[in-house]
Order: sequence, then C-alpha cells, then structure tokens
Amino acid sequence: MTHDLLRDMMVLLTLSLPTAWAVRRLHLPPLLGYLIVGLVAGPHALGWIPASDVIAFMAEVGVVFLLFTIGLEISIPRLLTLRREVFGLGTAQVLLSTTLFGVASWLLGLPWEGALVVGGALAMSSTALVVRQLRDQLEMQSRHGRVALAVLLSQDLAAVPFLVAIPLLAGGTADSLAGVLGIALLKGVAALVVMWALGRWMLRPLLHAVASAHSAEIFTLAVVLLALAAAWGTGLAGLSLALGAFLAGMMLVETEYRHQVEADIRPFRDVLLAIFFITVGAQLNPVALPGVWKATAVILFGLVVGKGLLIALLTRLVGYEPGVALRTGVVLAQGGEFGFALLTLAVGQQVLSAEQTQPVLAAMLFSMLLAPFLIRQNGPLADRFCAVSYLQGRAVTSRQITEALRDVSGHVVICGFGRIGQNLAAFLRQEDIPYVGLDLDATLIREAWEAGEQVFFGDSTHREVLEAAGISRARAVVVTFDDAQTSTRIIHACRALQPSLPVVVRTHDDSHMEELELAGASVVVPESVEASMMLATHLLQRLGVAPEEVLRLVEAARHDHYRRLRGVFHGDEPRSVEHPDPHQLHTVVIPAESPAVGRTLADFGVPGGPVTVFAVRRGDIRGEEPSPGMTLRAGDAVVLQGPAEDLAQAEQRLVHG
Repeated sequence: MTHDLLRDMMVLLTLSLPTAWAVRRLHLPPLLGYLIVGLVAGPHALGWIPASDVIAFMAEVGVVFLLFTIGLEISIPRLLTLRREVFGLGTAQVLLSTTLFGVASWLLGLPWEGALVVGGALAMSSTALVVRQLRDQLEMQSRHGRVALAVLLSQDLAAVPFLVAIPLLAGGTADSLAGVLGIALLKGVAALVVMWALGRWMLRPLLHAVASAHSAEIFTLAVVLLALAAAWGTGLAGLSLALGAFLAGMMLVETEYRHQVEADIRPFRDVLLAIFFITVGAQLNPVALPGVWKATAVILFGLVVGKGLLIALLTRLVGYEPGVALRTGVVLAQGGEFGFALLTLAVGQQVLSAEQTQPVLAAMLFSMLLAPFLIRQNGPLADRFCAVSYLQGRAVTSRQITEALRDVSGHVVICGFGRIGQNLAAFLRQEDIPYVGLDLDATLIREAWEAGEQVFFGDSTHREVLEAAGISRARAVVVTFDDAQTSTRIIHACRALQPSLPVVVRTHDDSHMEELELAGASVVVPESVEASMMLATHLLQRLGVAPEEVLRLVEAARHDHYRRLRGVFHGDEPRSVEHPDPHQLHTVVIPAESPAVGRTLADFGVPGGPVTVFAVRRGDIRGEEPSPGMTLRAGDAVVLQGPAEDLAQAEQRLVHG
C-alpha cells in the first residue's frame, strides 16, 4: 500500500512539473497545467493516475488550506471599505447567477439539489487566475480591477455556506432542508463565536510564545496544526472542514503574524491544491465529451457570455460607467476553483453523479483556458464597445485634475504615489518645490488628499492625464513604478508631449536599464544597485575613508551608469527564468590543454556579441577590462559578463576551442 501511494505521488509530480513549467512559459496559471495533467493521465484517459482515497483526502486538505488563506485576506475593515461591492454587487451576482444556472439545470432534468449545486459552482470565478492575470497586467488598482476583486471576495464568502450545505443536501428533503440548514447555521454561528473567543484570548499569546522560540520550523508546525485543528473542530460539529480553516484564517488576519502565517502555509497549500486540481481534471472523461459536446457548448456560452454580461449589467446598475462594467464582466467570465470544489464534494456526497458533472466540468475547464486571453483583451474590448463612455470618464478625470492644478507650475509630476513617491514628496516639501502625485489606489488617494497632499486619481500611461497634471509646465517627471513595461509606456507618453523634459525612472535592478534609457528616460535609478552604494558609503565612512573620497567613488559609479557594479555572480540564488540577467558574471579558468593557451581573446570571439570580458586574474594580479589582444596563459581566470546562455557558449570556445 505504501509503495503504491509513493508510486502514485511520483507519477503526479513527474507529470505536473514539466506541464506546469510549460504552462507558465505561456504566461498562464499553473492550475491549468494541473487540470490538463488530470485530464490526460486520469483513469478515463491514459490511466496513469488511479483513483485513490488517500489522494482524494489530500486534495480535500488542499481546499482546507485554500480557505485558510482566503480567511487571512478577509478583514473587517476591508469588508467595510468594499461593502457596496462585496455585499451589494457581489451578493447579487452570486444569487442571480446561482438562480439562473440552477433553474436552467433543473429544467434540463437535474434534481433540484444537484441543480442548486451546479448553479452555485457556475456562479464562482477563479480568484487565483484573475488575481494573477490582473497583477501581471498592472490592473489590480484600476477601477475594474478593484470591482472584480470585491466580487471575487463575495464569491469566496459565498462558497463557505455552499460547502456546508452540500452534505446536508445529500440526505435532506425539501421539507426538512430548511430546518437542517437552520441547525447548521446555528452551528456555524457557534463555531464563529468559539473561534473569535479563542482568537481574542488564546491565539495571539500562543503565536507569540511560539515566535519567541525564534525557530521557523516550530512556527510553521504551529500554523499547520492551527489550520488542521480548526478544520477538525468544525468537522466534529458536522460542518465542512473548510469552514473551520476559513474561520481560523479570519481570526489571524488582525494579528501581527498574518503575513508570516500566509508565507508559511503557502507551500503546503500550493502542493495540495495541485493535487486537488489534478483530481478534478481526472474526473473529466474525454471519451464522454463527444456525447455531451452540445451541453458543454451551451454551458460554456453561458459562463463566458451570459455570466459576463450579467456581471457587466449589475456593475452598471451600481453606478459604474459602461467601460468599467464591461471590463469587470470580461475579467470574471469563467469558472473557478471553488466551482470545482463544490462539484467534487457533490459527487462524493452523491448529490450529483459523475456523468451529470461531465459537461459542467468540461465547460469550466475550457472557460479557464480561455480566461487569460479574454482578460488580456478587456481594455481593447471596452475601447471598442464603450469608447464614448470610456473617453468621457477619462475626460472627466482629466478635467478635474486640470481645474485643481490650473495655477500650478514649475512642479514635479510623481507617477506612482506609493512608499517611494511619498518619500520623494517629503524631500520636495522641504525644498518648497511643488509636486503633483498620480496613482490608481483610491483609498491611498483619499487619505493622502485629506492630509493635504496634491495627489489625484489617474493613469499615468495616458497622455490626457499627464496633460491634465500640467506636464507642459512641469520641471520634471518621476516614475516610481517597479515595472519596466508600465514605466516604458509612461516615458513614451512624456516624450510625445515634452521631448526635453527630464524623466527620472526607478527600476528594481539593472536588468532593464538599457530598455528604459532607449525609451527616453533621462536617468534610470536601479534600486538594488543604489542600495549597495549606500551600504558602501556608510561602511567606508565608518572605516575612516574621507567623505569627499566616498562621494567621488559614488559619483564615478553613477557617471559610469553603474557599469562596474552591474555584473553579479549568481551562484545558487533564485533568478527569473522569464527575465534572465544580461550582466551575469561567470569565471572560466583556462586549462593547460586548452587551445586558447598562447592565443588572444579576440581569436576566440571574446569579447564579442553579448559577452564581454569583465576581468582577467593571472596569479595574484587582477586586471579589469583587458584588451582583446591579450594573450591567454594556462591558469588564467577569465571573468565573463553576459546572459547565461551566451556565457555557456563563450566558455565552450575558451576551453575546447
């Protein structure tokens, strides 16, 4: 039995790793890869993944950890801030979607219990997929992004009573269900009260005691135990395991340990959720799909078009303009992980049969495969179908900024008013230099405005917003966003309006410096390089180096565009696969039998192309930037600089010819 389980786990991981990697290379969420693995290798296809009670239990635990992390994101202040969208728009969407999809399923022949579950499953959207895609597109703080996140939050909350109700639906009749649900509701309230009391009086001191041991292993063990204990407690009460984990997460959200707990639980959640999505994909029978393709197509149309239009209509009814409403609908027009969880639980409780769920599972899977491409097109779709209202919205925003800044000149436009933007503003205030901040975080803007800051809601990538901010009268523009793509768009917009205006750009490291400089940035400040220079400044002064000498070294590095500081030996540190370091350092020691001995660097095409010679060490002497005509000797250590793949080729030429 143990060997069989170990074999099954090895099969799961062996199949999942390359599939998830390939899906990520396509800029898609890994969960789609797990669904595909389950579909292809499941018992209905290749049969490499057998049905296993242990694996099914691990998948259920994955849902437990998912609800635990969802609870960590739901704080009372956050709910109050988004109360209109969460309790109004989101609740209306869940109720209407569940009703419409449920009634349609009932009319097509499903029992009312199964129709209710199908309606609830199709009402859910994918939190993991939408959040990841919006983050990649830098739309988290946009209006449609915030509305979409509020609706997702409402769906996450609604999933909890569904998970509680499904076991009750398995044994109840229509007459007794209300009473059973009432009892379940009372149990849920009691569980909430107990978890609140434990969280208020015991949880914080317990975590404080665990944290005082200064052991990451002990803290992680405590967090896992907490999530599982909460799930076990609600399970004993006859409620969903996920409910207890959700309540435990909510109790932790107000503590100072929230972020550490989330970081510790994430590896367990991700691995177990991967198993969950594989088991979901394994439930889909590819052989049966030709027989249910019509039903699958109808459900898919309802998910993508019907649900998207419903959400757009509801968003419009709560007061948002058509463009924002349409973008919100497009972003949420797919099935989600909680929908899969509800269907899986319903099959396990025999509320639905596996055959009945086939077209629903297939439609949800296809909708999630389509979702990344649709989300990427939410802006162009809004511009095409709601161009008038969208332009009007931008015009209103621009007009408000213009009127507020009518008499402002000689100022600095700060694009992005987060931590760095606010620190810049503090220095400008000390020198009595006026400034204007632009950001898309409505909460930040409101609080900053009430504090007297000159900050406005506006997308800095749009020319009309920059014009409204008085870029024609400004002394400089500062871009604080840590995203090269967004920064490049802002630079292009600035250069189109004011070609000679100084544009200072922040970037995380030096990997995008050339790109930003070519786009038209006057100065590019790599955050990590500047941090190392500040450390060196303080260190050298502590060591007795004269301040003017330290200043000379720093200014020389900046004047040289940080060229001498940009090469890094990576070693085993994590690095981006999608954005490899073009300045990676690699040392090649010339062996005695190498054909390079007695020949020059130029003979071997080094330096050349993307690879340069950073330095050559011969004995105890290290020379930087050697001449291409330098003759190599056995034992020379040649330090190369360039992208990893090009470094490998250069090493091959130096060592083997």
